[in-house]
Amino acid sequence: MSRRIGDVMTAGPRVLPLDATLYEAARIMRDQGIGDVLVTFSGRLCGVVTDRDIVIRGVAENRDAAHTPLSDVCTAQPVTLGPDDDTDTALRLMREEAIRRLPVVDRQQRPVGIVTMGDLALADGAMQDGAAALRDISVAAPDM
Repeated sequence: MSRRIGDVMTAGPRVLPLDATLYEAARIMRDQGIGDVLVTFSGRLCGVVTDRDIVIRGVAENRDAAHTPLSDVCTAQPVTLGPDDDTDTALRLMREEAIRRLPVVDRQQRPVGIVTMGDLALADGAMQDGAAALRDISVAAPDM
């Protein structure tokens, strides 16, 4: 049985503006024990930066973390969900896009949460209905 995203998401996602630096994002990830930060412009979601983005698009390209803005490394225009969408939709999008987390936005595109594969695995019914999807997502090649 599918559930509402608003019931299974992690509310209050960590958010930084587009001009924040890789260093700021990395510190938040370290301090909060998380792997992503949502990126905003004028309060509206415009991207996502992950720990992997910092390594692949930042460190591996020898960028100065203290001076490189998130706009240079984040994934722009990420796939999103609304809080009233259901977990089946999240599973479908994760499978189709080979992604492991989805930002949740309100009608004005302001971030209100994030839903991860782990959130879905814990949601009622996700293990029965979505186990294959979660397996497929976890073994899919990450996007770059």
